[in-house]
Amino acid sequence: MPRAIWSGSVSFGLVNVPVKLTTATSPKDVRFHQLHDADGGRINQRRVCSVDGEEVDYAHIVKGYDLGGGRYVVVEPEELAGVDVEATRNIDIEEFVELSEIDPVFFEKSYYLVPDERAEKAYALLVETMQRCNKVALGRFVLRTKQYLAALRARDGVLVLSTMLYADEVVDPGELDVPTAADTAPSERELHMASQLVESLSNPFDPAKYHDDYREKVLALIEAKAQGEIITAAQPAAEPAPVVDLMAALEASLARAKQSA
Repeated sequence: MPRAIWSGSVSFGLVNVPVKLTTATSPKDVRFHQLHDADGGRINQRRVCSVDGEEVDYAHIVKGYDLGGGRYVVVEPEELAGVDVEATRNIDIEEFVELSEIDPVFFEKSYYLVPDERAEKAYALLVETMQRCNKVALGRFVLRTKQYLAALRARDGVLVLSTMLYADEVVDPGELDVPTAADTAPSERELHMASQLVESLSNPFDPAKYHDDYREKVLALIEAKAQGEIITAAQPAAEPAPVVDLMAALEASLARAKQSA
């Protein structure tokens, strides 16, 4: 089981469920180091002052908030400590909502909550109750000195905690300059064809169907170069042709979808 990164309890009403927080995801990004092309040496990052050009020891680095125009407010660690949120070990459930009411744009990162010692019955009770009610619990908790809004939901018998963005951290779609159906006035035939195309491509979600083609190709390239192979640069992909006739594109797309069904 993954190592616990936080321990505390989930509270709803007078019920208290001791839990541990573990990672729920394991990103598989291919990471590269920066090297000197002449000798292959690792490139070191240094902290250099923009005023005198000298390297600065970590002990002499302070936190500053940018006010703009080259002006900064320096904030000391003890000043920040005075406004830190209380680092409680509780996830206090404030309310239950429908999952469909939460736009996915608010979700940030997911973790698993597993029962701590002697909390199995209370944990199973909470999971079963949430599954029967089909609700998502909202609450706040503190992880590494930062307070998070969190959504708790039951998934396959396990509690999943997803940290969430606050409302003022999400860009309002109303600020974007995008055309609407009212502006572009698609015909009923175009809407019908587009709906047919969506239906023809609809399937139950199966995450196992999808895998990172790019990562697999990068790893294969690295393995080939490690074995001494000479890699020939691929030709750049052709730019997709602009859509001239929307109806013709819809008809062709629908015909291709039916052939592959």
